[in-house]
Amino acid sequence: MNTVTVAGPGPAHGPRPAAPLGQAVGQAEASLTRLLSGVLAEWDTSRETYLALQRLAALGGQASRDAYENDLADWLDLDAQAARALTARLAAAGLAAEQDGTIALTGPGRARREGILAAAAQVTGPLLAALDHDDVATTIRTLNEITRRARGIPARRTTTEGNS
Repeated sequence: MNTVTVAGPGPAHGPRPAAPLGQAVGQAEASLTRLLSGVLAEWDTSRETYLALQRLAALGGQASRDAYENDLADWLDLDAQAARALTARLAAAGLAAEQDGTIALTGPGRARREGILAAAAQVTGPLLAALDHDDVATTIRTLNEITRRARGIPARRTTTEGNS
């Protein structure tokens, strides 16, 4: 069994079992999401808008509208109508523009995304600076590979508690 040693005062110090991967990733995601939410509030930007800007940047800053909306639907788990509406909201806000069936980041869209990334780096920079660079790089590669593999597994049908 893997263990981690927690140093410091209180009953939590000493060896204890390492958290299972899903729990560790979930806890890290929740903590980082909390920090990102504060940055997004400063930029008056919803998480969905930020993620949409990130996805368009991941596609090189522009893509056919169909390809972009399919990407949004896939990565953000949206239906086609919600992906179209999100694309329309980005365009209405001046963060993206469509021309001849291609959607592209605008100057203000790029600036907002870059500003959010810079503000987030100010918050997370000290946190990551205390960690070994190679460990962080390995973690990123590992999480990217887990994501790639998990995306290849068909999703199971979901139900709400009490409704089977």
